[in-house]
Amino acid sequence: MRREEVDLAIEWAAREGWNPGLHDAEAFYAADPSGFLVGLLDGEPVATLSAVRYGTDFGFMGFYIVAPELRGRGYGIQIWKAGLAHLAGRNVGLDGVLAQQENYHKSGFKLAYRNIRFEGKAGAKKQFEPGIVDAAPLPFGLLEACDRRCFPASRTAFLNCWIGQPDARVLAALDDERQLQGYGMIRPCRSGYKIGPLLAEDPEIASALFDSLTSGLEGPIFLDVPEVNPAAVALAQKNGMTAVFETARMYTGEAPRLPFDKIFGVTSFELG
Repeated sequence: MRREEVDLAIEWAAREGWNPGLHDAEAFYAADPSGFLVGLLDGEPVATLSAVRYGTDFGFMGFYIVAPELRGRGYGIQIWKAGLAHLAGRNVGLDGVLAQQENYHKSGFKLAYRNIRFEGKAGAKKQFEPGIVDAAPLPFGLLEACDRRCFPASRTAFLNCWIGQPDARVLAALDDERQLQGYGMIRPCRSGYKIGPLLAEDPEIASALFDSLTSGLEGPIFLDVPEVNPAAVALAQKNGMTAVFETARMYTGEAPRLPFDKIFGVTSFELG
């Protein structure tokens, strides 16, 4: 895809009900400009797929969509194979709908755990919790190091664009010695707002970040949590959020060993 064609993939994702962010395209494309594929039929797009390369040994797939009126004709499997070829030799992850697990299994993917999307309402408060600050003045390297501990590979270009999105709120948690204890981001989407990532040293810090990220906002709030972190599920439930969607996190290789007790919100189902 060219950069402008990523907007098409996001529009198709919106039609599927995936509720993408209003300004996601730039950061997605920055992650791997060669990692977004479009299938053409007589010059017209009929299928999309992202197959993003991170570092030298990890990849992530998303945006696997075929135009509804052309499904069942084999166009999907063609672009799927092209995506796998782009990521050859890497451990590849994806967040797939639960009903498609068997199809992904045929391509070598194995279930690691489930991610759950919760929906709720913003809090009534209009101030940040103690110790929560605007992350913009902090060195980017601090946030990047925090992200790297909780993701299978470095993603500097993506993260730099991601947290710089227009209208996003990016907050950090600092202790008394001004050491980073976590950070989170919330961004406007087609419907309401999505939090992601939300990373914290413990549930109390995650809760303070959540309250500050959502304070004063109007509209529904969405949070995607790894089910393998019970404290993340409890955080969503404590805030009156309801599970509305689930994905199967799958990998072609061994599931990366990550500190799930520090991951309270997934950055993106499309790019990991």
